[in-house]
Amino acid sequence: MLRALSGLTTRGRCLLAAGIAAAVCSFVLNERDLLRVALFVVALPLLVAVFISATRLRIGATRALHPQRVAVGGNGEVQLELWRSGRLPAGEILLEDGVPYALGSRPRFVVERLPHDRRVALRYPLQPVLRGVQQVGPLRATITDPFGLCEFERELIGHSRLVVVPRVVPLWGLPSGAGIGVGDDGTVRLHAGQGEPDVIVRQYRQGDDLRKVHWRSTARRDEIMVRVEERPWRGGTTVLLDHRAAAHHGSGPAASLEWAVSFAASAALHLRRSGHRVRLISEHGVTLADAPGEGGDHYDNVILDALAALQPAHQRDITLAGDPGEGQELIAVLGTVSTEAVHELTQYRPRGIRSLAVLLDTPTWSAGVSAPEQRAAATEDSASLLRAAGWGVVIAGPGSPMPQVWAELCRAGARRGTLIGGPR
Repeated sequence: MLRALSGLTTRGRCLLAAGIAAAVCSFVLNERDLLRVALFVVALPLLVAVFISATRLRIGATRALHPQRVAVGGNGEVQLELWRSGRLPAGEILLEDGVPYALGSRPRFVVERLPHDRRVALRYPLQPVLRGVQQVGPLRATITDPFGLCEFERELIGHSRLVVVPRVVPLWGLPSGAGIGVGDDGTVRLHAGQGEPDVIVRQYRQGDDLRKVHWRSTARRDEIMVRVEERPWRGGTTVLLDHRAAAHHGSGPAASLEWAVSFAASAALHLRRSGHRVRLISEHGVTLADAPGEGGDHYDNVILDALAALQPAHQRDITLAGDPGEGQELIAVLGTVSTEAVHELTQYRPRGIRSLAVLLDTPTWSAGVSAPEQRAAATEDSASLLRAAGWGVVIAGPGSPMPQVWAELCRAGARRGTLIGGPR
């Protein structure tokens, strides 16, 4: 009874108090008719409270997320189903699902006269603006009687997990000779054989198909040479993401860290789909994801899930450790880097191995400027140090389109350090 009385609304409590007051007056005035009215007024909210308390135990619901993995700026949908069991009628039901601010507004539904013989389908959209592993829920129902005398709140469903992955931008092209050989332009390796361009040959071995004999090379070397049709060995590419909190500026979706994460995701997926093995590491050399150049979308999801759950690191310096990836090229997405951090990067990568960097001009993320003449002096100094160490560097600002930054990175040997998206 105490549990049922806790659900009385203000209207129900006032009606109960009025009934008790009428009962007291009936005894004082010796009015039996007033006592009958008082008993009815007192019993009405009590009966409604007991009825609603029993009804709320017979309501169930399910929640489904479509899809369970959605990109920043994409669209998702939540589908709810509500039903009740038993023959007791249900009054008005107010549903409210817990949705974080990063996924959109919190939905509310009002269901009247919930039927017992079928399910009621409800849906609402999700529009994520910030990456991360988000929790949708809990789904709470507030059940009210038709007179508004009593209401109870019940949690119908707990939390559901939604992975919001970084936005991936389509990219075109690859750095010259990317992924073939170590350090020098891989086109030398492709043209190592004699004869036609892009043809690799080797000596004939017993059992080789005679249809693969390369006659021009055979005539030059005076021994049988056959074409090698296997794909050239690919050492792969390491993508380094600097996600130190102290190295980035801004907050929310417009922060420089979110730009860096999105660019790293776009580059990693573009390279993997181009046949490269991609290793994604942090600024401390910790492997975040390792995906081969072959396979389905599963490996794309491995990279995206790792970046979705990535949180800003609290270390202030870059301290690379571990294997730098023998034979692998490096593409670093960097925030603000000090002279010591540049030295750490150059020590981590031998001069003979191709190293490229996208250096974010992070102070402009706070100032809202992107013109080269307004670029921070510290950013220019860091870029100069990296170039002196043999790195190809592209400086990016808040208005830099990622496809153009990638195109500049592919041509880093010809044009370096140009800020994309601002006046020149």
